[in-house]
Amino acid sequence: MSDTTLPPVASSADTTPSEKRKTSLYRTDALTRKRNAAEARFKAYGITAIVIGLFFLVVLASSIILEGIPAFTRTIVQVEFTITEDQFEAAEQELFKTRAYEGFFIASLEEQLRQKGIDAPFDSDAIERLVGKTGGTIREFFRENQDLLGQPVAFELAASSRVDGYMNGRITRESIVDSRFLMKSDLYIVDALVEAGVIRNAFNWNFITGADSGVDNPGGAGIGASVVGSFFMMLVVLFLSLPIGVAASIYLEEFAPQNRITDLIEVNISNLAAVPSIVFGILGLAVFIQFMHLPQSAPLVGGLVLTLMTLPTIIISTRAALKAVPPSIRDAALGVGASKMQAVFHHVLPLAMPGILTGTIIGLAQALGETAPLLLIGMVGFVARGYPEGLIEGFTDPNSAMPAQIYTWAARADFAFYEKAWGGIIVLLVFLLAMNILAIVLRRRFERRW
Repeated sequence: MSDTTLPPVASSADTTPSEKRKTSLYRTDALTRKRNAAEARFKAYGITAIVIGLFFLVVLASSIILEGIPAFTRTIVQVEFTITEDQFEAAEQELFKTRAYEGFFIASLEEQLRQKGIDAPFDSDAIERLVGKTGGTIREFFRENQDLLGQPVAFELAASSRVDGYMNGRITRESIVDSRFLMKSDLYIVDALVEAGVIRNAFNWNFITGADSGVDNPGGAGIGASVVGSFFMMLVVLFLSLPIGVAASIYLEEFAPQNRITDLIEVNISNLAAVPSIVFGILGLAVFIQFMHLPQSAPLVGGLVLTLMTLPTIIISTRAALKAVPPSIRDAALGVGASKMQAVFHHVLPLAMPGILTGTIIGLAQALGETAPLLLIGMVGFVARGYPEGLIEGFTDPNSAMPAQIYTWAARADFAFYEKAWGGIIVLLVFLLAMNILAIVLRRRFERRW
């Protein structure tokens, strides 16, 4: 037998009431209270960060919308008048033909105001400050539509940027200064035309479908041609970056041996994803324009440059999608007799397709908003004045892009171009939002459970 004695066991009767309270499961001790307080603070920090982020997001979105909405409206001068064949022939025989047509326009305006009991005499100089040189537009119309001579024709002419600013409240009588663009006396004419219903605000379809009109006509500027340029660039990026990026990712992830060469390739791909976009612009200028002599300012060159910039993003996202497929899928396919290529293309690739499509569309959205590479290959210096004549010309003819057009408008002095820049940002954000929604839809459409 052992002489070892066991310590006495304390009974519940020997425990004091204070000791019972200290070991109670129903009372939170100091350490637990401290931990719970830290968790509550961390939760509050997270909620505060989300609220601050949402606040700045709302401020940014509100600023963009408030500043850009005026670009989607324009002030138009609507006048209906008739030119007879005798007037047309007499105007064509004049030395200053457009001046004769401006006289017809002014006479029609005065008659329209006189019929409504409004007396506001004005001259051709005032008309030019209000709506620009209208004679050329009217002459060109009737020369192309001589069958309309002798019939009433309604003309809707865009008002000048100063008149548009006055109608939108951006310019007031107190702030205006007499200049060759607008005189204080012209505002009385504008008020008379508004009272007569000749001047009104309308939706500016030309901003969506038109092209840039130069530095002197912000009212006629549109972003439509730049949208077409961006579309052709995205086609180049899509048809080059998607197959090349996916093929490279499949080889590196599924077939390439693990050695120093593949490690070097992977490191370079990761580094290229962090290279500033302007470096790709310099590369495109040196290789595609100066060495290969491809057309400058063409969407083809812009698409090639953006393809180089987008490839690392697509390769990284595609490899991540391939890694997310469980190894058991590969093992099961190989176990039933499939080859390595069959296992990858018949089983692994379909399961990774949602992630591949999502990464591709995100890469395209990033390329759509790039400006720096386009600046170096001349797509900012060239301003698109019209649509391409055909499919091939859409790739090879000089054109602009939405980010480049926005940059050009923002750099001009007239405040009306500043509004156009904000409106262009809205159009660009709509395209980016649509592409991200498409990524979500495609991901859910091709998503499979295992």
